[in-house]
Amino acid sequence: MSSVRLSFHFTRLTQSATRSSWRATAIGSRYMSQNISTTEEAAVSLDIEPSRLTVTKTTSPKELPASKSLLFGRTFSDHMLKIRWTEATGWEAPSIEPFGPIGLSPSATVLHYAQSLFEGMKAYRHEDGTVTMFRPDMNMKRMNSSAKRLALPAFDGNALLECIKELISLDRQWIPKEPGHSLYIRPTFIGTNGTLGVAPPTEALLFVITSPVGPYYPHGFKPVPLHGTTEYIRAAPGGTGAYKLAANYAPGVVAQKSAAKQGYAQNLWLHGPEHWLTEVGTMNLFAVIKDKDGITELITPPLDGMILPGVTRDSVLALARNHASGAKRLRGLPDVIKVSERPINMGEIIQSSKEGRLIELFGTGTAAVVTPVDRIGYNGGDVTIPTGKDGMGPISEPLWAELVGIQTGAIKSNWNYVVAQ
Repeated sequence: MSSVRLSFHFTRLTQSATRSSWRATAIGSRYMSQNISTTEEAAVSLDIEPSRLTVTKTTSPKELPASKSLLFGRTFSDHMLKIRWTEATGWEAPSIEPFGPIGLSPSATVLHYAQSLFEGMKAYRHEDGTVTMFRPDMNMKRMNSSAKRLALPAFDGNALLECIKELISLDRQWIPKEPGHSLYIRPTFIGTNGTLGVAPPTEALLFVITSPVGPYYPHGFKPVPLHGTTEYIRAAPGGTGAYKLAANYAPGVVAQKSAAKQGYAQNLWLHGPEHWLTEVGTMNLFAVIKDKDGITELITPPLDGMILPGVTRDSVLALARNHASGAKRLRGLPDVIKVSERPINMGEIIQSSKEGRLIELFGTGTAAVVTPVDRIGYNGGDVTIPTGKDGMGPISEPLWAELVGIQTGAIKSNWNYVVAQ
């Protein structure tokens, strides 16, 4: 293996909160029975430093797969990024190494107490060869929020992005050239100290792996049926639904298997006796309804602590609001559209469907961007959701086209973070 030390100038942003502030909050009376002191030691100031990044290149590069054979999350590039943290020394030097196993103690806290979080984003190759990521600053902000929820250390998101940029540049050949393809990027952050007992971690590992992926719908959009799920819940007020934690995902597998047995592709997570709509599988949810005056309303549940603040969700809202305000009109959207972040329940869905005012329903996320829905199984029957001839609805299609245009570079936007040119 060949090793090289990268050196480049980087100006680190000043963080608004010190590690002492979040750690003191994380250590509460619930830990006092374990004799954990709440007296904070001197805060370690060392943050992630891209100028300390080292690169060890693989001596056995893998053969690039045929793009048509790609399955999501099954193939990984040659290298990975690792950055270790300890309470005693802070963030260690970042390193890019050959992709491979991670050594963990059987007593590592991530294995026993699910101290694990992750993000998902993509790098795109444009027609002129430029490589970009789509709004990665939003992922860094959310990743820090998730870390705080697990009492993991905060980090400089810009510094991590600089390291990820080097990883993608090194494995640039793994980004497929075909339209609709991309390089999926999975930053992950875990507690690694090998001690039993529920407490803030004293050791942690932040690592990033990448995977080439094809289009989510290689043969055109296929609307999915949803099971209106009331026997399971995804999140509850005061819980962890608003954070991208590993522990939020495994419990949903049983619910998804139950939905599949009943002939549905995914769960429509409903909350409370009023059956408020929250999310679709692992995606954010949008509904489109015409009000009694004929005005089209784009609705998504508010960020009330149960909803994950999705990057695609935020992007759809921004594009729709820019259209509504006249800042940037999108072809295909109605001249007048109302954009709402508000609660919506199954009663409103059913009533609008009966009155012919239900226009469409769709999910949004990094993997598929937009996923149209054609029916909801609810209380023993199905609520039919209109879809267009190509599978999408009249509101989701222009929004999807604009988003994909930005991501692929066909539409210029400051949402694109340039990795390489």
